[in-house]
Amino acid sequence: MKKYGLLLLVSVFMAGCSSTPDDSYADPRDPFEDFNRDMWEFNRDVDKAVIKPAAETYEYVPQPIRTSLYQAVENLEEPSSFVNNLLQWKIADAGISLGRFVVNSTVGLVGLFDVATPMGLTKREESFGQTLAVWGVPEGPYLMLPLMGPTVVVDRGGDYADGQYFPYPSLSWPIDIARYAIKGLEMRLRLREQERVLENSLDPYSFVKDVYYQRWQDQVFDGNPPQEEENFDEWDDEFDDTDDSETESY
Repeated sequence: MKKYGLLLLVSVFMAGCSSTPDDSYADPRDPFEDFNRDMWEFNRDVDKAVIKPAAETYEYVPQPIRTSLYQAVENLEEPSSFVNNLLQWKIADAGISLGRFVVNSTVGLVGLFDVATPMGLTKREESFGQTLAVWGVPEGPYLMLPLMGPTVVVDRGGDYADGQYFPYPSLSWPIDIARYAIKGLEMRLRLREQERVLENSLDPYSFVKDVYYQRWQDQVFDGNPPQEEENFDEWDDEFDDTDDSETESY
């Protein structure tokens, strides 16, 4: 799942050659493609001018300190995962999310150290957007948002609900900004390994869109998305006709 997350976030930050697909093809998932492609270009420009230089500066912070800060930010998401696991009736996973938050917030010093994972309490991340999708709420159109990157409406639509869980309402705005900055800069550094993958794509915009949908389906269905059935009837008929004609000619 993490590999999809890394490739997905490339869309916000990475530059690469781009080409526009044939106008005769329209992706029904992406009715606002012209707008989305403009946002893609905007995000590339922002990355080149601001985000990439900021991340390269942040890299001078020693790795152990960066890791601890990132883990502390991730720890703040555990209460949200706890609630959303409950809403999806994943009782065991909810217990693990709660256990991770308690252990890492106390023994792990407010999450600076991930003590829970070595104990077998691995992350069970769930968002309210995923909960809505599990409940059958339509995902809505694909969107490329300024700075935030690719999403579908239901995915970002659940962010408000997730932001209402403890401890987010009690955080001051400077801490809020700091947590976004820490997570964004750390992810940008990790994405450098994925640059070549995107640069070698004929159409990076479409590539990232497909990766996003793979990741989204992987999240909603816990790694087991439904398999699409392919219809080979027409091919079978054609082969049957060919076989008959060839048989008759002998």
